[in-house]
Amino acid sequence: MAVIESILKGYPIGLIYFNQVSENNLEVLDGQQRITSVGRFVTDKFAIKDENGMEQYFGGMAKDKKAKILETKLLIYECEGTESEIKEWFRTINIAGVPLNNQELLNAVYSGPFVTLCKEEFSNSQNANIQKWSAYVSGSANRQDFLERALGWVSKDNIGDYMSSHRNDKNINELKTYFSSVIDWVSTVFIDVENEMRGLEWGRLYETYHKKSYNPKKISEEVHKLYGDPYVKSRKGIFEFILGGSTDTKLLNVRVFDDATKKSVYKIQTTKAEKKKESNCPLCALGHDANNEKIWSLNDMDADHVASWSKGGATSAKNCQMLCKTHNRAKGNR
Repeated sequence: MAVIESILKGYPIGLIYFNQVSENNLEVLDGQQRITSVGRFVTDKFAIKDENGMEQYFGGMAKDKKAKILETKLLIYECEGTESEIKEWFRTINIAGVPLNNQELLNAVYSGPFVTLCKEEFSNSQNANIQKWSAYVSGSANRQDFLERALGWVSKDNIGDYMSSHRNDKNINELKTYFSSVIDWVSTVFIDVENEMRGLEWGRLYETYHKKSYNPKKISEEVHKLYGDPYVKSRKGIFEFILGGSTDTKLLNVRVFDDATKKSVYKIQTTKAEKKKESNCPLCALGHDANNEKIWSLNDMDADHVASWSKGGATSAKNCQMLCKTHNRAKGNR
């Protein structure tokens, strides 16, 4: 809409870059969204609001306005050269302020039938699959984000090498199949779509866990349980935590005991220990070495869950004990 309004007002809509893929063929490098907007408008795919706030399609516009749109000249630049020359050219225009990202650079460097097919599938904002993909992939089709993610997954993040080796391919079957496999696997294992799923490293998780068997219903129950747990600070880590067997609590960034709780528990433990003439570290007190009567300073102790969080233990004063750093580390490794 903004593009059409700019044209009608006589404003420039910016330089559009093309890459020469063959003697008679050019490919849009930067400006695809602007070109698409003009094409969709003149074919009555959407309307704009006129000066009176009324919606107006191209077909119903006055002749002079139609002519202004159809006769507008676009400023374009054709990019051609060797791969190294194209890379250097891109670095130069990026410095000059043109917001071209890494995938757009790779599209230019490895232009050919493979890139053309890739863009038709993954850079087409009208693709009916975009909505489903958007649940798991961040970004937009116009800025090549879906294409970059698909290539990253299939190539294990060696995108440049993959594009180079497939540059002249006449199909993208492997790419489409792998991308679909990852998306289908995620949506099958996790039957509920959560906002925090968007942008996770699903390709890596697929490679690591897709051969394991999961019960989607039980997975759903565990996700809901963790979402409702006030001690879980990182919801993005929930999915990998579950896939890995619900053991790596670091992924959840579980809330730790605050300083006030530590000081309170330390004081209670130390007072009791001094009366019994034993160590204020419960595990040291059970031993038979010199530390069984040692009173540790607060700085020499760590807070520990009596009943572990992974087994339902709360991060509260009632479930907190202070251990010497040596015993706390040993307990954490079990």
